[in-house]
Amino acid sequence: MIVAASLTMMLAAAPSADAVGTGRKDYSKCLSAQVQPALEKKLSVGDFQSAMKKACADKEAAFRAAIIAQDKADKMSDAAASSDADEQISEYVDKITAEYEESTQPG
Repeated sequence: MIVAASLTMMLAAAPSADAVGTGRKDYSKCLSAQVQPALEKKLSVGDFQSAMKKACADKEAAFRAAIIAQDKADKMSDAAASSDADEQISEYVDKITAEYEESTQPG
């Protein structure tokens, strides 16, 4: 439930009508869908991260492309747009990874 609540809050900040908002929503849904199966398999955090990255690669690519396109439309440099995309994706991965780690702790 903690995972769903956190991702819902992250989604609430995203506009859903634009490509970035849609990409954000699809990517976060994909990430959150990986948690329960990984918990059931008792994956290590590293294995969870690998499985999550593989399972959500297409959603990540679409989200990244949407961020970069929007940033470039806003006159950001290629490097700045790529860095922004990396940071936003990293935030989602870090958040879901931390929540997964917390879920695997005893007690």
